[in-house]
Amino acid sequence: MALYTKDSIDRVKDAVDMVELVGARSDLRRSGTRWIGLCPFHDERTPSFSVNAEHRLYHCFGCGESGDAIRFVEATEALDFRGAVEMLADRYGVELRREEEDPQAEARRRRRERLLQLVERTAAYYERYLWESEEARRARDYLAGRGLGEQVLRNFRIGYAPSAWDRVSVGAQRDGFRPEELAAAGLAQRGRQGGLYDRFRGRIMFPLADARGRVLGFGARSLSGDRPPKYINTAENELYHKGRQLFGIHLARAAAAKKGRIVAVEGYTDVLALNQGGTTESVAIMGTALTQEQLAELSRAAGSVYMALDADSAGQEAMLRAARGARERSVELRVIAMPEGADPAELVARDGADAFEGLLSGAVTVAEFEVRRALASADLSDPVARDRAIVEVVPILDSVDASSVLRGHLMALVADKLDVPPENLHAQLAAAGRSAAAPAPRPSAGAGSNGDGAAPSVEAVARAEREFLTMCLADPAQGREYLERLDDDHFSSGALRRVRDHLASHFEDPLEGLPADDPALAALVTDVAMRGQEEHASAEALRLTFLQLELQRVKRQLRHAERDGDLERQRELWPVRESVRVQIDELMGQAL
Repeated sequence: MALYTKDSIDRVKDAVDMVELVGARSDLRRSGTRWIGLCPFHDERTPSFSVNAEHRLYHCFGCGESGDAIRFVEATEALDFRGAVEMLADRYGVELRREEEDPQAEARRRRRERLLQLVERTAAYYERYLWESEEARRARDYLAGRGLGEQVLRNFRIGYAPSAWDRVSVGAQRDGFRPEELAAAGLAQRGRQGGLYDRFRGRIMFPLADARGRVLGFGARSLSGDRPPKYINTAENELYHKGRQLFGIHLARAAAAKKGRIVAVEGYTDVLALNQGGTTESVAIMGTALTQEQLAELSRAAGSVYMALDADSAGQEAMLRAARGARERSVELRVIAMPEGADPAELVARDGADAFEGLLSGAVTVAEFEVRRALASADLSDPVARDRAIVEVVPILDSVDASSVLRGHLMALVADKLDVPPENLHAQLAAAGRSAAAPAPRPSAGAGSNGDGAAPSVEAVARAEREFLTMCLADPAQGREYLERLDDDHFSSGALRRVRDHLASHFEDPLEGLPADDPALAALVTDVAMRGQEEHASAEALRLTFLQLELQRVKRQLRHAERDGDLERQRELWPVRESVRVQIDELMGQAL
């Protein structure tokens, strides 16, 4: 797909009212030449979030999040660079122009745009029909009986498909859409005699939108026992791919970005009930099988994924499969223990929204979920069964970092439940090839703290490092110079240091010389290089991100000096840290 021209992207950036954009997520007040407010990326009571309206930059002095308007939309709306540019262009009325596009690609893009218009038209029709038609009264009564109010139904654009055979097809053709387009969008199909009829008839309609809110397809529920199956979806087509779809993602992403978590449930009404009850960061995976594409979308929305699937064996197995995929993506996955025989919608209807919030606050890691599951199925009165349970949980314990608090917690849990000495578990783990030594004491946050306040999350730091490397490629003139100023201490992981090394030696063509024996490094370099081709970094954004990395570098060195008791080194680093802070303050327009 062709990229947007640099001039188009610059015009989008110039059109953005940064105060208005950020103000939709945080109440801002003017302070000298800048605007300040509570950070939309982490919970805080004292404002540490700053917006520079002139340069259109933001920076949080608490969690370290920073960037320009496009980066803000990427972070708060869970969009990629292209999606963020398109959303801002729509919002501020900027026409985007593409780089030279081959005729076939242009034809595909125009066809997709037309199919999107058709599906959007149909969603609006279904929505009106639910609220305005007498035929849909039964559907309205059913939804009200599930405890769902009109506001949440309108927010999610729930609709109703009339029972007539061809109401949608006839109306769409009258508006200029062709039968072939109706079939391609999954809205109509041919009968045995060749006639065209609507795919969805006499059903409650759940619009399935992408992260930008564009409707791609529908889920449909029958209210009649004589009209099986109960649920049908839009068939796979050019727009809709069920394995990529998350119901409600466009409404959940802002809350997910704010809370740092996203809640995944099975069904449409689960999401509606939770959203109505205040858990607005919830989405539905539409079944129990979480795909890799869905997991990727969840991880873009938040760093932590909370899963609330049915307590039956299918739901539990689905969570274990999801855990394997989450580990590969470095996503924190937590499990919400649902009561037997109740889904989130039923729980909220029966016990209220606070009941689910209580389960949410008690969510456990996948390792603890697996351990508890194994212990629950064991006959604790039978010594042989307890031995089998130990054999089952040892691989789970072995998968947890030996120095972590979690390992110790799970060891104590197993020893208590199975009534075995902890030494037995240590012996089993040692036999499995891992040391079961006691966790090392954690550093105290008391005396000796460097006074930096709330530290940025590991995820935020790594994201800033990747973003800076992308910016260096996006602005070669300044980027090469900045790249040469980086050393190993500017990076929090060895992987990103290797990316830096590769870019330094292949700056003109980063995709040249990718290591065949290191696919993880090749994937990271490719991601940075491709984003660098799309993005356009301002000089101010590039400098701000470099200063952010420089501040993290100095903080790491300070922590090492504190750990080693090297007071002389600390004295050297304190003024360096303050100098970097002053430079950030000046760039953000903060009065000193």
